[in-house]
Amino acid sequence: MKYTGARILIETLIKNNVDTVFGYPGAAVLHIYDELFKYRNKIRHILVSHEQHASHAADGYARSTGRAGVCIATSGPGATNLVTGIATAFVDSVPVIAITGNVGIPLLGKDSFQEVDIAGITMPIVKHNWIIEDVRDIEEIVNEAFFVALSGRPGPVLVDIPRDISSAEIEIKGAESKIGNGRVERLINKTKRETFNDADIDRAVSLIKDSKRPMIYAGGGVIRSGARNEVKKLAELLGSPAAMSLMGMGAVPHDHNFCAGLIGMYGTAASNGAAQKTDLLIALGARFSDRVTNGSKGIAQKAKKIHIDIDPAEINKNIEVDAFIVGDLKKILPALIKKIPSDFLSEWNDDFNRRETARTNENKESALHPRFVIQETAKILNDDAVVVTDVGQHQIWTAQFYPFKNEGIFLTSGGLGTMGYGMGAAAGAKAANPQKPVVLFTGDGCFRMNCAEMAALVKYKLPVLIIIFNNSALGMLRQWQKISYKSRYYETDLDNSCPDFIKLAEAYNISGFRVTDKKSFTAALEKCAKLLAARKPALIEAVIDKNECVGMVNYN
Repeated sequence: MKYTGARILIETLIKNNVDTVFGYPGAAVLHIYDELFKYRNKIRHILVSHEQHASHAADGYARSTGRAGVCIATSGPGATNLVTGIATAFVDSVPVIAITGNVGIPLLGKDSFQEVDIAGITMPIVKHNWIIEDVRDIEEIVNEAFFVALSGRPGPVLVDIPRDISSAEIEIKGAESKIGNGRVERLINKTKRETFNDADIDRAVSLIKDSKRPMIYAGGGVIRSGARNEVKKLAELLGSPAAMSLMGMGAVPHDHNFCAGLIGMYGTAASNGAAQKTDLLIALGARFSDRVTNGSKGIAQKAKKIHIDIDPAEINKNIEVDAFIVGDLKKILPALIKKIPSDFLSEWNDDFNRRETARTNENKESALHPRFVIQETAKILNDDAVVVTDVGQHQIWTAQFYPFKNEGIFLTSGGLGTMGYGMGAAAGAKAANPQKPVVLFTGDGCFRMNCAEMAALVKYKLPVLIIIFNNSALGMLRQWQKISYKSRYYETDLDNSCPDFIKLAEAYNISGFRVTDKKSFTAALEKCAKLLAARKPALIEAVIDKNECVGMVNYN
């Protein structure tokens, strides 16, 4: 039987349990789209309005499921439009498979129409990329792409398929399912060995035994590894506060006795206060971001440090540590807990006051405060809700005020800080989790970048709740202009720049509600709950005070 390269690609995706892909067609991928049409009962394709949002949607799909998300774009500008989303996934360790078309092999390197060296462009922001030059390599390379994206520290990969490779035909006999040289098997065998040993565990346990006030600093690696229960057990065993980076939100339930909340520049008094008092900081799946450490000076200056991470490149990269363990937290933490004395007793006592996790910076004169909006929204959602944000003040307010539970999922661009991330990610998350509520908290500046994706929400019946914090400003930048530039507000006010968001939503056949106070917000939220139950997306524009600022730490 003759198989085209495109058919081999689609069947290989199916074998890798892909049920949804996000993309935008173009000439260089039409053979692939023709096969997607033939297999439309097995793989759903979601058409986005811009390729960047295809990569964000694949990212949201991946973060909310733990499986690889897949996006497709054509050559040239289609491929380059994926780059921001690929970089976003790379910094936050998200397994995304980006598939791009390209001009035929004889035309590569000749400045052909819609040709670009996407492999060269993406090399610094992927775990690996491939240009397929032989149709016989498609299955093996795609299988390898999934293995690389999902193994070790997850991350994005890119597979570039020239048009003549996707259209080429080969004969495959009977039930033959593999054409390749077994490199995936070799990769699997190469990575089977454990990266840590008993000596690594013993060094960490020795530091813990000698400590009086150990503290946990949990990052996104806790979420990626599925080790939230183990982190909670460790906190309970040590009697230690557990602080979280932005990517680690939800690692410990907000109402747990030892949850200290967000740490770092925008962190809680409990987290940052404990970090100054601890004598041992245990970093779990975290990279000591500058937002947490203020370079090398701001966090736990007097404490010894243990770093546990799956990526050896992160060890001693930003902060020198006293002990480290390289490997999967899901495997390491049970081994660590087993060796810690059951009668270990920390000396935190009253020095850690978890009530300080609730910030008190609410402006009582404000008619509608972000805290109220976020917490009231949480009340109508289940504990397993998927919470998505764009980037800016609303992102930090969500991290500070949303009551994350172990079952919930927080999707945000933590490392790259990508404005425009939210709508694509929310669509991808909802496509992957039809039974879970999905809410997007965004700002008026971010929403202008991605509002066209409301079309996908309606077309594919993805009932996402969109809440726009409208302060008629690029709020975070305006806040920094207030703090550091003597209130010289230049090009951050959006008073005359934004559309009427309610009319815009109606243009996409989405019901929208503008609210200005608590009463009108509560009423709108009730209407939105009914729309979501009817599997319809809904939008609330919450008008807030332009001068409302995010509470933050003054490192100086």
